[in-house]
Amino acid sequence: MNLLTEPYLAQKSRWPADGQHILAHFDENSVVVYQAYSPKIGDFAAQHGYFGGDFSLGRMSWMKPNFLWMMYRSGWGTKENQEVTLAVRLKRSFFEAVLEQGVASTFGASSSSDTEEWKRAVAASDVRLQWDPDHAPSGGPVVRRAIQLGLRGEILREYAREAILEIEDISPFVTEQRPNAQGQNYEHLITPREQIYVPSQPEVAHRLNLSATNGTSFPAAKV
Repeated sequence: MNLLTEPYLAQKSRWPADGQHILAHFDENSVVVYQAYSPKIGDFAAQHGYFGGDFSLGRMSWMKPNFLWMMYRSGWGTKENQEVTLAVRLKRSFFEAVLEQGVASTFGASSSSDTEEWKRAVAASDVRLQWDPDHAPSGGPVVRRAIQLGLRGEILREYAREAILEIEDISPFVTEQRPNAQGQNYEHLITPREQIYVPSQPEVAHRLNLSATNGTSFPAAKV
């Protein structure tokens, strides 16, 4: 597997216990997001390096930069039509653009003080963002919240092809680590290395309602 990994417990000791944070596997030029699909869609994407075949460009597609949120959603690759876990390495500049365009999926979660203003923003944007409880490896919710991003329209078409640097099928890794995610101590669990991701533009971080952090980030993406 091409992703750097680290013992889960070592990472947990560094991650904030609460607040809204983007935890992600990233470097100066790229950010990894996760999606889970049926073998028909997932195998095509991993083999061709883009999304095609039965992948639908006509519906919203949700990507998750947080590995454990994806594992909760897919049941560690055991849920129907989510058996293939893909690690999609995106251009960091594209990920920044997605964050910049994101609009909260509900008015209550938005930074807007006006309902009509929020509705106009929803109609104008092809990116939805949603904050949900993050989850422990065995599936229980934690206080910290994790982001997921829904894409549609033109930005989904860009995501499916031009924005991708690499697609890797990490299902064997998921299968290997699944038994280590059971129970409560997780002493043998290994997960992709994730750090707090801070958008390059402070106003984007504010609009996303990100919690303040002392964590570091790589230099801003070159666009």
